[in-house]
Amino acid sequence: MSRRPADAARGSTFLRPSDAPPGRPLVRPSDAGQGSALLRTPGRPLVRYLARWIRLSLGLALGAGTAVLELLGTLLGALALLPVLASPRGRAAVLRPLTAAAHALTRLERARLDRLLGVRLPGVHHAAALRYLAARWPLGVLGAVVLGCGAYGLGLGTFAFYGWLITDIQHPWLVGASSVGGFFLLFLAAQGALGVIALEDGLARRFGPSHADALEARIAELATSRAEVMDVVHDERRRIERDLHDGVQQRLVALGMLIGRSRRIRARDPEGADALLLQAHEESRRALAELREVAWRVYPAVLDEGGLRAALETVAERSTLPVGLSYTVERPLPRPVETVVYFLVSEAVTNVLKHADASRIDVQVTLVGEELSVRVADDGAGGADASGSGLSGLASRTAALDGRFAVESPAGGPTVVRAVLPCA
Repeated sequence: MSRRPADAARGSTFLRPSDAPPGRPLVRPSDAGQGSALLRTPGRPLVRYLARWIRLSLGLALGAGTAVLELLGTLLGALALLPVLASPRGRAAVLRPLTAAAHALTRLERARLDRLLGVRLPGVHHAAALRYLAARWPLGVLGAVVLGCGAYGLGLGTFAFYGWLITDIQHPWLVGASSVGGFFLLFLAAQGALGVIALEDGLARRFGPSHADALEARIAELATSRAEVMDVVHDERRRIERDLHDGVQQRLVALGMLIGRSRRIRARDPEGADALLLQAHEESRRALAELREVAWRVYPAVLDEGGLRAALETVAERSTLPVGLSYTVERPLPRPVETVVYFLVSEAVTNVLKHADASRIDVQVTLVGEELSVRVADDGAGGADASGSGLSGLASRTAALDGRFAVESPAGGPTVVRAVLPCA
């Protein structure tokens, strides 16, 4: 049977990432023309391009703001350390709050680089956080200068389009030449922005763990995810055995007893035997339905026959609550990714039906660049325990594919389960 009919985009009415190895260049060949995967936005090419540069500009602007904090912190820290340079206890007392503040600001910088600039980093050593921030603030100032040049170039380049509204243009050729110069300045500012991002990437890696440390962390992460996947497999086997023993097996036993009773009384009570056979027939139908349910939970055949979208539509149809499905995927996905996404959505919907006391569930599956984003949200009571067996199993499935998994469930709701899976 042909596959993938349902995976074409049809329109529609969302952790730990593996750390990039040290030394990986920020601007890859594929990034030069279309931006990193984190910065791509579904839609037309022009919209994606503009969205990418808006995010880059926002990241540089936020970096300029944090540079002010870093400069002030560096100056205040130096002034606070001057009186206690000769006292080890005094230095420790001053460095303790400074280091805590540096750790918090470093986490903010890493989130900025990751979410706005598309730079994945292994992190900065705690011991080097203060030195990293002291060395980073000039890059923040440089980013602000680049943004200022870009804004000036954009204003000068587009003056020909709006200048006649606010002034009397007597020399159009001079305005045209100025516009060309403004656009050229804008181009240089764009290249400068990429250069600042590359410098930010290199500086953060300079104060991060070494290549050997990154490899050791990666090995430990793989060993942990492998053990977690094995636990998930064993839990699934125990659940299937329990479902077969408590459900299907009991119905088959009842079916056999009904057939046996009908045989014993057929000679003296044909009508009673017919009634027992009718009960046996109904029991066989229920046993078959439960067996199909168990087989569906093991692996849905529709996932192979119709693709991921058809499987998710079936999950929505089987739910007792309204499920809104938004599926925006324009190309076939790898089979392991489809399987993980199906079980993630299915288990998340099941958890909502059992525990959330919700009235609606919304499922969004979106392919952005080379990453598949999955989001399952409900309007229930919240308070979901991310360390519970159900959600931790989903986190293990996601981690097995080097994905990122997160749960947001404040008391009172709503609950949002997010996962991002690489699809390269």
